[in-house]
Amino acid sequence: MSPRVFHGTIVHSLEPSSLIILENALLVLDTNGKIARLIKDVAGDAVPSILASLDLHPPPAPEDVRLLPRGQFLVPGFVDTHNHAPQWAQRGLGQSMHILDWLDRVTFPNEAKFRDPAYARRVYAACVDGFLRQGVTTASYYGSLHAEATNILADTCLAKGQRAFVGKCNMNRNAPDYYRDASVSSSLRDTEACIAHIRRIDPEGKLLKHVLTPRFAISCDPALLEGLGALAAANPDLPVQTHFNEAEQEMAFTRELFPQFGGSEADLYRHYGLLNKRSILAHCCHMTEHEMGVLRELGCGVAHCPVSNMTVGGGFMAAPVRDFLRRGVKVGLGTDSGGGFSSSILDAMRQALVASNAREVTSQGRDKGLDIGEIFYLATLGGARVCCLDDRIGNFEAGKEFDALVIDADAPGVMTMLEDEDSARTIFDKFIMTGDDRNIKEVYVNGRSVKP
Repeated sequence: MSPRVFHGTIVHSLEPSSLIILENALLVLDTNGKIARLIKDVAGDAVPSILASLDLHPPPAPEDVRLLPRGQFLVPGFVDTHNHAPQWAQRGLGQSMHILDWLDRVTFPNEAKFRDPAYARRVYAACVDGFLRQGVTTASYYGSLHAEATNILADTCLAKGQRAFVGKCNMNRNAPDYYRDASVSSSLRDTEACIAHIRRIDPEGKLLKHVLTPRFAISCDPALLEGLGALAAANPDLPVQTHFNEAEQEMAFTRELFPQFGGSEADLYRHYGLLNKRSILAHCCHMTEHEMGVLRELGCGVAHCPVSNMTVGGGFMAAPVRDFLRRGVKVGLGTDSGGGFSSSILDAMRQALVASNAREVTSQGRDKGLDIGEIFYLATLGGARVCCLDDRIGNFEAGKEFDALVIDADAPGVMTMLEDEDSARTIFDKFIMTGDDRNIKEVYVNGRSVKP
């Protein structure tokens, strides 16, 4: 049975610049996995009396209380806002290739394998287990174009307890004959079947939600985009995800296909009804003033994927994250699994730091580099806001669901060693910059232990 009470160091964010480190904090869960209380400055020997005074029903048993020693602490679960689940088996391949070449030579042949349900079950089981081990409690997944495989991915997430958006990839052109939707009608019909499947297996949406997933405008003809926009209008609870201003090669081809929008992907997707507060736009590396304004006006979220932006696509692409934050545009982190060399949100945090430093140079100091507290925000509450889940997850405010990681800075591995004089902040910084999945001791989603 999972613990209902934690006492020790707790770290979370309230805003991008508001990193909160609470030592000797007491966090109490209700029996439904929600946070009932977060109490500051509780001495260890006072825990029993404080719990007794809370009049909990039923009262927690001694084995329900977890006392975290020095070197262990709680953080919110990581949110991966951009993840290609079928690419789990191709990670690390095709690095340094331009994006469209990488799709044709590496990605499409790999994703076509998911027409085999047995293959999908095997890879998706490994994928979800792998991300849970790395502390990803929420993921926004692109599936392949196959409806059956996409439903298998949803089944897998539900069975393993991961919170997830799961989308059937829509793509009916500019892809090989062996890997494209047969028609607009079949693509939309398969999408509707996937929506119905998720609503059937998780009718209250406790963990799962379908996400409408036009791969990008290049792979969707106008009729398909129009159909997906109609689905978005008919299902306003559903998020939408796509790639947006990722690389110059992709952007140039989009301009050729949709010249009527003057090179603005914001105007393109808005025209087809695919931009709203639930839209998750991956990359956003090259932004005009106009497009910045559209994203802010409509409440769209940005999935910043710094690892893939610097290894696949053609160029060293550093998205304007500081500018997004300054303007109030929602930003989270994505691993873009398959597109980069790492599936770790910790690595995405570190690369976001590097990218922001590069951006500071190229902006001649206008866009200051991010700090550790800010990249941690992107991986937790920032990602929850991008997914419109910040009323449920992202930090440890009372009433939210307990999606959390127990970090053990003393676990065997290669994290920077702890020293006697290290403060809680120093230990936290060491984990963020040098820790890995070996330091993620426990993983919880809605109060349930889910680490494989």
